[in-house]
Amino acid sequence: MSNLKEKEDLRFMRLLVFFDLPTNTKKDRKVYTKFRRSLINDGFTMIQFSVYSRVCKGQDSVENHTQKLQKDLPEKGNVRVMQVTEKQYERMKILVGTEKKEEKNAGQQLLLF
Repeated sequence: MSNLKEKEDLRFMRLLVFFDLPTNTKKDRKVYTKFRRSLINDGFTMIQFSVYSRVCKGQDSVENHTQKLQKDLPEKGNVRVMQVTEKQYERMKILVGTEKKEEKNAGQQLLLF
């Protein structure tokens, strides 16, 4: 394996999930809650309403968590996932508001890897 490939495999990534799910009926709200809990149980933290983030170590981890996400998809609504490097994520600017405590802790978890 080349050194470049090894470095990519060890690169810290962020997996971002954006979703818009219906909440009109009791059943819709139950599906919404189940999906949201599945994200939290898989280590995602809320950045904003319906925007969650998770730190992954390498492309294999990104793919594993994306597959888990696909297993828990609701039938209705809109769910998107985006992968960015940790460096790209760190360059995100907060224009209004502040970074949440959970976000800071997720970034500090990188030190534990």
